[in-house]
Amino acid sequence: MSEPPLLRVRHLTTEFLLADAGQRARAVEDVSFDVYPGQTVGLVGESGCGKTTVLMSILRLLPANAEIRGQVFFRGIDLLTLTERQMRERRWKDISIVFQGAMNALNPVMRVGEQIREAITLHGLMPPNEAEVRVGELLELVGIPKERGAQYPFQYSGGMRQRAMIAMALACSPGLLFADEPTTALDVMVQAQILELLQGIQRKLGLAIVLVTHDLGVVAEMCDTVVVMYSGKVVEYGPVDVIFNAPQHPYTQNLLQAFPDLARPGTVLACIPGAPPRLTDLPPGCRFAPRCPARMQWCDAEVPILREVQPAHFAACHLVKDV
Repeated sequence: MSEPPLLRVRHLTTEFLLADAGQRARAVEDVSFDVYPGQTVGLVGESGCGKTTVLMSILRLLPANAEIRGQVFFRGIDLLTLTERQMRERRWKDISIVFQGAMNALNPVMRVGEQIREAITLHGLMPPNEAEVRVGELLELVGIPKERGAQYPFQYSGGMRQRAMIAMALACSPGLLFADEPTTALDVMVQAQILELLQGIQRKLGLAIVLVTHDLGVVAEMCDTVVVMYSGKVVEYGPVDVIFNAPQHPYTQNLLQAFPDLARPGTVLACIPGAPPRLTDLPPGCRFAPRCPARMQWCDAEVPILREVQPAHFAACHLVKDV
């Protein structure tokens, strides 16, 4: 793309210092990707592969035992070099997040409208009377009558709570929205409504979105670029149509084969045997090698690097070759 990326993540690594004998768990290692204005980037992979940790590392919302290294440039400023006060000013105003599980993210003893208004007033964006009007506009934007801002989260359905979380995330007009499994625990019809809502808001406001999901169908529908993660590392990265039609990494191939395809009814779905490695006991070579159907001798000893296999398409596998 001709314009510079809105977000540039370079060599992001996050480790957690454990209480047991000073052990370290490396949850994210050497992750790099770009997000351009108006683009949707999908982070996919099994549970525990580091997707949410990437988002929390960028926002610096991890516990004190986390150590974050690398570079995270947002509009040219490295977020990892900012003080906590400076970072607090950028959350919600520049980058906001829709957390997984809206019922747990919303304060159960505060009215929904008050929670959205608090996000606005804490950043000093407008006086209280204007903030009240803004809350009504945000609720209407996500399809909730503004009068219902006076209600508590328990008076909302699951879909409405997720819409309220989206309204809160948009309260300070950010340029980038993180959506961490935004349709978790919602029924299929409500999931479709929430995803359609996100797409509509993106078109209207020109937002960039980073979407964490397990659903490859959602990725195919919503995303421009896909980042496939395994055990904390990026194993494949590229345009969504290229990744889906010509995946290069065996893990990506297995993920796609494990997903139902309506064009091929009756096809037996693939299963990836085994489990990801423990973060405190990572293998010396390729982390996917113990489960890989294409495993070779040097896979156990040599860590594959992320190679550009075709323009803008990268894969970390000994089987692939550079452009």
